[in-house]
Amino acid sequence: MSLYDVMGFMTFLVACAAAAAPGMRFTPGDWYARLDKPRWTPPDRVFAPIWTVLYFLIALAGWLVWSTGAEDDRRDEARSLLALVAFTVQLALNALWPVLFFGLRLPGYAFVEILLLLLAILTTILLFAPLHPVAAWLLVPYLLWVGFAAALNFSIWRRSLLRRANRSGGGWNL
Repeated sequence: MSLYDVMGFMTFLVACAAAAAPGMRFTPGDWYARLDKPRWTPPDRVFAPIWTVLYFLIALAGWLVWSTGAEDDRRDEARSLLALVAFTVQLALNALWPVLFFGLRLPGYAFVEILLLLLAILTTILLFAPLHPVAAWLLVPYLLWVGFAAALNFSIWRRSLLRRANRSGGGWNL
């Protein structure tokens, strides 16, 4: 592995750390603790280790596609570029979710956003697959975890809407 490859991998790790930063800034806290959550909500202590592993896998997957590159084929080069654009979009959406959910306390908008994130992850997987199948498979745990997070987000949002509706006789707001 060359210094160029190591620096490339470090760049993907830094990009993933930047995407993780809002999640470290906007933490669950008291507001989240008071929410009506389903029984299948994992304990808060499992989120950081799971996300640490996932961010490493995300960085590795991106780096594998980037490092594979396209030697002489312009079509492969365009496919690689499109795949890395999709990768960047899903990282940006990943960074936005904790801002909406924990920072702004808007679980309805966060749910809509996490659906877009799921679509972006799936798109990234589909674009990675022909370029580097292992990279695509490395993103599957991320897709599954975000799918679980989406279900949890929806449940929390629905419960908060029902609670608000029962208190005020209405109020189906995002």
